[in-house]
Order: sequence, then C-alpha cells, then structure tokens
Amino acid sequence: MRRHKNKTTFSVEFTGFLDADGRTTCELPAFAVDARNLLPLYRAMVLTRTFDEKAVALQRTGRLGTYASSLGQEAVAIGVASAMRPEDVLLPSFREQGAQIWRGVALKEALLYWGGDERGSAFKEQKEDFPVCVPVGTQFPHAAGVAAAFQSRNEKRVAVAVGGDGATSKGDFYEALNVAGAWKLPAVFIINNNQWAISVPRSAQTAAETLAQKAIAAGMPGAQVDGNDVIAVRDAASRAIERARDGGGPSLVEAVSYRLSDHTTADDARRYRDEKEVSAHWKEDPVARLRTYLVSQNAWSKSDEETLIGECVQAVGAAVDEYLSAGVANVGDIFDYLYARCPPDLAHQRDEAVAFARESDDG
Repeated sequence: MRRHKNKTTFSVEFTGFLDADGRTTCELPAFAVDARNLLPLYRAMVLTRTFDEKAVALQRTGRLGTYASSLGQEAVAIGVASAMRPEDVLLPSFREQGAQIWRGVALKEALLYWGGDERGSAFKEQKEDFPVCVPVGTQFPHAAGVAAAFQSRNEKRVAVAVGGDGATSKGDFYEALNVAGAWKLPAVFIINNNQWAISVPRSAQTAAETLAQKAIAAGMPGAQVDGNDVIAVRDAASRAIERARDGGGPSLVEAVSYRLSDHTTADDARRYRDEKEVSAHWKEDPVARLRTYLVSQNAWSKSDEETLIGECVQAVGAAVDEYLSAGVANVGDIFDYLYARCPPDLAHQRDEAVAFARESDDG
C-alpha cells in the first residue's frame, strides 16, 4: 500500500488588541485608531449590562421568566452586531441581547420575550432577524438556510449565527458548517466560548485544542479572538462578514470569553465551579477593559461615565414600566400565529382557550 504525505497544514491564529489592563498589544485596526469611534461600542456594552442587571432583578421578584445573563460577554454581542449591516440577518442563541439591542430590538420587546410573551419576538425593527433560540445549536442550520436563500436570490446579504461553546458539540452545528462550506454560503458562525455549557466545562466537551479549528473539516477559515476585547471581536467579525458578502464563503470565529454569571437565573454555578475561578476572570471584564483604554486616550471621563449610567438606568426603567403595563397577550395568538391556517382539531381548542380566558377576565 502506497502512503501519501499530506502536504496541507492548518493553523489557528489568536487575535487581541487590548490586554486585560486596557493597553494596546499591537497596531489597532483602522476603525479603532480614533478612540472616539469606540464610544458607541462602549455605550452599548454598558446599556447591555444595565439591562441584564434589571432583568435579573425582575426575575428574582417574580416579574420575569427564567433569564440568561450575558455578564462578562458583552464584547462578543456588541462586536458582532456592530460589524453587521442592517440588511444582514442575525440568528442569536439566548445570550445575545446586546446584539439584538444594537440592531434595533426595543428594550420592552426583549423584556416581553423573557416574560413569556411572544409579542417580544415581533420586532418593529429588523423584522427578518430571528428570535431568541433556546434549543442549543439549532440556529446554525437555520443560518445555513437563510444564507442559501440569499445566495439563490443573488443578494449581497449575510446570515450571522451566534452560539455558545456547548453548541459546537451538537450535530446541528457540524451539519450547518458542512453544508455552508460545501455550497460556499454567505454565512458567518460565531462561537461565544464562555468556557461553560451549563455545568460542563470546556475541557470536558471536546479534545480539540481550539473550537475555531472545527472549521477546518468544513473547508472554511477558522479564527480565534479575545472575546473580552470588543475591538478584536468586531475586527474578526467584520472581515468574515465582508468575505461572505463578496462571495468568499463562510467563516467560523471563536470568541474566547468567560461566563461571570450563572448559566441562567434557574442555575446556581457555585455547585460546580470554584468562586476563586470566577473572581480571577473578573480581571478580564470587557467593559472595564474598554473604559480603561478610553480614559487613557482622553476619550472618556468620570462625568461621562456618570451621565451614561444615568441614561442607561433611565432607558431601562422606562422599558420596564412599558413592559409591566403591556397587559396580557391574547391567548388566541398562540394558535393564530403558529399556522397559516389553523388545523380543524386545533381550531376547537383555540375556541375553548379563548372562551376560558374571557370567563377568567370576567370573573
């Protein structure tokens, strides 16, 4: 049997521009040279964190359903969303509220969704963006399908799917990458590697040295970036998105971050990870990192910070008031918006549900 040496070699580069202390480690990409261009990213990250804090408080007081915080991962969501164009389509998992807000999802809409009200998925802006995806990994084949539609229509648009490290262990993920690579689809797959798939650590999920290298088998580029550095995330996402838009095919970007919170408000991470580990990762906080850099560039001040915090608290507070006064959704909507035509067997159930709700209101 004749053996052939494989001459093809692969490598995965790690990119970061700001270290944990907010200092530059290499030449910045063009969009970040002027620190003032980073201010919208910083404001969006602070708003996302403010929203998170309030959402958790609402859940703890019984006014919101189970909620997945993005604490410590704001740079991933904002970096990716800021690299997209309005005509692109976002396919999020359940921790991308920052990306959704950046792309126009109203704070009230986000609260409605997490309150169990599907009116929160009827976005007034970005109507083609997908709603929150709770099943792990299923948004990736959805993204491949959206990208295939763009390709067949000759539209210069890109489908951008975001998921966690746990999703890369699902068949849905591999199938999506395989078809996207084979068909050279305009899709970008973002992995928010926050090191924990609920209670399963990254080390127990896969023997792969990086998650980015999972792109190799699918025939697409794979890059790894510092997920706590919004500049690095935006830079990598921008290059991948524009490559896809120009017909270069799909890419995979692994953003290495850390989940500072519980998996969701239904979880207690103290049962499976050491608090010392979490404390150590607070030093990598993406919000503090960017703030430190902006201050060092004389682009941000204490008064700027106080003003921003006040604005974010006010905006979130107003959204909470709207959410709490929104009223209960029509129970008939569950049936009316699930099918183009409600099947006869469900039509009877719909009538019973509506009648029951009406009697309950009257009582």
